[in-house]
Amino acid sequence: MTAADPRTARVVPEALDEFQQAERHPEYRVDVERIRFSPYFSRLSSVTQVISPTGAGLAVHNRLTHSVKVAAVARAIAVQLEAAQDDSGRLVRELGGCHPVVVQAAASAHDLGHPPFGHLGEQTLDRVAREQFGLVDGFEGNAQTFRIMTRLDEHDKPGIGLNLTAAVRAAVLKYPWLRGEGGGRRGGSRKFSAYAIDLDAMHDALAAYPRIDPGQQTVECSVMDIADDIAYSMHDLDDFYRTGLLDQTIIAAEFHAWKRDLADLRRADEAELAAGQRTPGRSLELLWRRLASRDPWIADADAFAQAVQKVAREVIDGLLAVPFDGSLAAERGLASFTSEWIRHLQRSIVVHAEPELRSGHVSLDRQAWHEVAVLKFLHERFILDRPDLAVYQRGQASLLERLVMGFAAWLEDPDDARRAPRRLVDFVELATEDSLRLREEHPELAGERDGPELRRRAAGRGIIDYVAGLSDTQAISLDALLSGRTERLWDAGQGL
Repeated sequence: MTAADPRTARVVPEALDEFQQAERHPEYRVDVERIRFSPYFSRLSSVTQVISPTGAGLAVHNRLTHSVKVAAVARAIAVQLEAAQDDSGRLVRELGGCHPVVVQAAASAHDLGHPPFGHLGEQTLDRVAREQFGLVDGFEGNAQTFRIMTRLDEHDKPGIGLNLTAAVRAAVLKYPWLRGEGGGRRGGSRKFSAYAIDLDAMHDALAAYPRIDPGQQTVECSVMDIADDIAYSMHDLDDFYRTGLLDQTIIAAEFHAWKRDLADLRRADEAELAAGQRTPGRSLELLWRRLASRDPWIADADAFAQAVQKVAREVIDGLLAVPFDGSLAAERGLASFTSEWIRHLQRSIVVHAEPELRSGHVSLDRQAWHEVAVLKFLHERFILDRPDLAVYQRGQASLLERLVMGFAAWLEDPDDARRAPRRLVDFVELATEDSLRLREEHPELAGERDGPELRRRAAGRGIIDYVAGLSDTQAISLDALLSGRTERLWDAGQGL
């Protein structure tokens, strides 16, 4: 890398100190450390991955441990690609490279924008942002990550976020478009990586990669995205095996019934399958229908059947057949199982010169792609669909909505608005500044907003930014304070 390389450019140029200059990759190593020392990174230790440690009563992955493991998986893949001397290695270099430290930084940062209570919190804040404040682009965890890195979090200069290199800023843009612009791309229009007020920051980061087509991930971003999928599928399995929540008998019945009744299942229409999906075999067939419909470019019936067979043999009839008892032997067995699967998936990487619309320049090969889909199915079907979890999550959704509306009422109180949390006031001011700039520079995105309406929506964005930056514990404590359900004062709201 040279000083003129656009991938190393920061929003505001800065000199590195003598210790940073001694590093082999000083620019990118600085980015890793700024992310790791960020309070947004630290808070991930108290942000739900799938089930919160408090709710489970057991040690399960949180967003911080997940991010650390994604970084490890992603770095290993990047080292593999960077060292490749074949056509795939040449193509990677032509597309802008795959620097292991860039990938490590992006993987560390990729979940910074996740709000309290995981994906449930994301859905709740999106709904409230659109319905209560009229924010067209609502809330999205990936867009929030980019906003934190480029605007909300600060290192030593105001207004420019952490001032990271263009390479790392681009590498977190998993869905490099605004809300509604995704079309048939990865995640469709539901996912996006930047709010309209952060559009110029997104374009600035992507400008460092002229070989990457619009709407496409950089190579480093694709590697981070794959590593996220691998870690998500394996570490959730680890958690739910340890906690005993995966009932081997019920799961085995699903897989064995699908194989036994495959001919009849293939003849059934989708409505019939959905109506009786608790009948063993039907949910697995619905998974196949969904894959074939959304991703016909890679979905293959034989590859899916082989993936089902592999997961049935190694996970259901292998790992789950022996309940986890906490012994050292059980720990060794689980570690060996997880490591072997991760190595297998890391080796199943392919590089594409012209990727399909719903793929990246780097992806899993056809067989591994199906295997990850089936692994994810285990927790989606047998954990996320549990009624007891649904009850718990509905309570969390109500809590977040109370917080947002409580802060909105506070800021509208002429007698007490001056005592609102300083960070909240700062975020409202930043959002107002950004909204005014958007109206000036991109009026087609700002819409027809007069002064009062613009400021009302900007206040909504600031409140959402504030609540999304809380940990699970902080959200619970603040809700208790705002609703008068606690007598604890000074320790409940520290640092807010």
